[in-house]
Amino acid sequence: MITVENLTRTYGGFRAVDDVSFTARPGRVTGFLGPNGAGKSTTMRVLVGLTPATSGSATVAGRRFADLPNPAREVGVLLDASAQHAGRTGREILTIAQHTLGLPASRVDEMLEQVSLTPAESRRRVRHYSLGMRQRLGIAVALIGEPAALILDEPANGLDPAGIRWMRDLLRTYADRGGSVLLSSHLLHEIEVVADDLVVIGNGRIVASGTKAELLASAGTLVRTRDVPGLARALAESAIDTTPLDGGLRADADAELVGKVAHAAGVALMELRPAEGAGLEEMFLELTADTQRESTTPTQDHTNGAAA
Repeated sequence: MITVENLTRTYGGFRAVDDVSFTARPGRVTGFLGPNGAGKSTTMRVLVGLTPATSGSATVAGRRFADLPNPAREVGVLLDASAQHAGRTGREILTIAQHTLGLPASRVDEMLEQVSLTPAESRRRVRHYSLGMRQRLGIAVALIGEPAALILDEPANGLDPAGIRWMRDLLRTYADRGGSVLLSSHLLHEIEVVADDLVVIGNGRIVASGTKAELLASAGTLVRTRDVPGLARALAESAIDTTPLDGGLRADADAELVGKVAHAAGVALMELRPAEGAGLEEMFLELTADTQRESTTPTQDHTNGAAA
């Protein structure tokens, strides 16, 4: 289990991460979402020992990353696929990881096959890899030690649609076998498809967390009718807020209550269902509306100059 408790990281008077707490449980994929500069990357860097916490704790299997005797056997990490040594081949990078972890040489070929890098590609120097190929290589390095947890920051960047589906299937299989996955991504649809749990961060603070089903259910109810004004009046009289949609409304109440109000008002409905179709993007924008950075450029991570 990946556990973050009351984590705070400050730079001078700036709080990049402010009293953050969440868990990524075994057997589940946890999506870690937030606008640029929200604190996602800083939190992940603290988790893997690259940035010290100002206060609070971040642990894997109950221990700090620095206290793990052989960290890559406990947790696989991919924070920046472009950070690999550009002058080495993909096979060389995996071989170094295999030697470092004391693994059999056969693990190199196993991982190349698992991430679909061909023998010819594995002999090419990383400087000639596309971003998608670097992502595959980075995932191979993260998985080579057969860790119980994965921490991945934007692993789908640079992948084509087939690669994104491959990534999704790999993470789902890994979690189904009992692994813990903490996954940061700006590709909200992919998070929505693969994640079991969601943690949403804005301006360094957690603004929502829970299962995907719980958070998407808060989107309300989608209802369509030929008498939209009549339904809107009836819902307003029942103190239910609504948002106009094409041919209907989104009501801030569950479907059962909306149906009862419509029936009592004599309004015939053409469609009534949870508004999960609005999806993760709408929920994300609503939750982070008050925590978006006012700057038009991404806030820079104070540790390495990258967007947090």
